Amino acid sequence: MDIVGSLLLAIALMLVIEGMFPFVFPSAWRDTFRRIAERPTHQIRIGGLIVMLLGLILLFFVT
Repeated sequence: MDIVGSLLLAIALMLVIEGMFPFVFPSAWRDTFRRIAERPTHQIRIGGLIVMLLGLILLFFVT
């Protein structure tokens, strides 16, 4: 599989996983999203950074 195919596969898997939570738990997802949106911008940014770093670490160990 080439790099474009791998990237598209990764995006497709991300979309499936991201769509599962609002589909299975819509009320809990809405409440959680609302609580996150109420946090200060710097806390949201730090959370995003942590998630990106965890993803990079996982990519490092998987490849």
